[in-house]
Amino acid sequence: MTVKRPRPTGTHHGDLRNALEQAALALVTEKGAHGFTLAEACRRAGVSVAAPYKHFADRDALLASLALKGYEEQRRRYRNALAAHTDPADQLAAFAAAYVRFAIEERALFDITFLAGLDKTRHSELAEAGSLLHDDLTPVTGRITGDAESALDLLVHVAAAAHGMALFHQQDMLPGDRNSPAWAEEQAARAAHAFATHYTAR
Repeated sequence: MTVKRPRPTGTHHGDLRNALEQAALALVTEKGAHGFTLAEACRRAGVSVAAPYKHFADRDALLASLALKGYEEQRRRYRNALAAHTDPADQLAAFAAAYVRFAIEERALFDITFLAGLDKTRHSELAEAGSLLHDDLTPVTGRITGDAESALDLLVHVAAAAHGMALFHQQDMLPGDRNSPAWAEEQAARAAHAFATHYTAR
């Protein structure tokens, strides 16, 4: 999923939703998930400040729509990563690397999905989308652990390691030449393998 800049003026009504989403993505890239208003998104999209209310009740509703796209893009990437391997430890490593890659290549979507602080009780579709990711991955961890509780623990450990590595890379916290996408992905994959080995040996 690539970020396209919307047309500054003359947006047709059929393109309004997409134009506002693309404007919001561009603003998040520049200012972060909390750094813009709905009015700014309207100006960036070249529409009136009243226009978004045909599609979005407020700024959070606009961000929630983008977060849902983020979850969908993650699921596509993660399923492809899992499908490329048969060994569950290798599948987890591929998932962890894909997690970091998504954070790097789609930073605005990653920030919206994980850092915007959206209320999932208000936007239940986001909780459902997260559950789909969980449902794709727990069968993999279950093949390693053999029981549901440990499978969830393993998934949390792998995802947390990948998430931390993604944030370390984003914030330039990795030293020297290690602050590269390839190194961050490799370390996330290695952590996943290490956790898988730990749970296998239990």
